[in-house]
Amino acid sequence: MRRTHARAMHSRYVEGVVIRPLRDGDTHTVLALFQRLGPESRRRRFGGAKTHLSRVELELLARVDAQHHVLVAYADDDPQPAGLARLVRDGSTAEVAFEVADLQQGRGIGTALAEALAADARAAGIGELHATLAGDNACAMSLLARVSRRLRATWLGAERRVVAALE
Repeated sequence: MRRTHARAMHSRYVEGVVIRPLRDGDTHTVLALFQRLGPESRRRRFGGAKTHLSRVELELLARVDAQHHVLVAYADDDPQPAGLARLVRDGSTAEVAFEVADLQQGRGIGTALAEALAADARAAGIGELHATLAGDNACAMSLLARVSRRLRATWLGAERRVVAALE
């Protein structure tokens, strides 16, 4: 499933977004983006307060192999990573997660990442994307709705378990 080339995309608010696969073990890029997330973004992404990533967490988030697919986005006006999209495959389904740097949020980068990740998933024969979201994370819910015409959400306490069917 791993693509080796970069894709140039456009969002409504950013002239050029370059999306490329993360290289296996590229902890530098993962950490650089984590450091660009504020406390609220980290809470929504990781399900609670997260001030740092342990070495093991960093290595896991930078893992790329047959089951782990990660895309990184760069905006033309920013040399640092603007966002990451992760997919962990489990047969014909996959768990997904997205992160967009606070200064880049609301500019269409998350949408570009979600569309690219969904296209890669479809090409790999994945039929459903799953995500566990903070109940108040409307942005992540919106991203999944953009790539699926059938979205199911189940409340689990303060979180939502979302299933997005790919067509």
